[in-house]
Amino acid sequence: MKRLACLLAVMLLFLSTTAYAASQQGRDVSVNWRTADNCAKQAQAAYPDYSAESNTKRDTRLKECLRLYNLSPRQPLSQPSQ
Repeated sequence: MKRLACLLAVMLLFLSTTAYAASQQGRDVSVNWRTADNCAKQAQAAYPDYSAESNTKRDTRLKECLRLYNLSPRQPLSQPSQ
């Protein structure tokens, strides 16, 4: 009985530490996504028009914000000119 209780205690301890590690990584990802979304909202608010000039400025502002927070870049919001 003592072995079983000891084994269960060890398993619970192991599971709680691995669950914390996974949730911490999940929190980090959520913070990064939220920050990237805020960057996109700020860029959209700064240049709300959908002209070619505004799209270019919006993309530039978004890239600068993402670079400031050391986040990965997104695909450009504007269509590439051909």
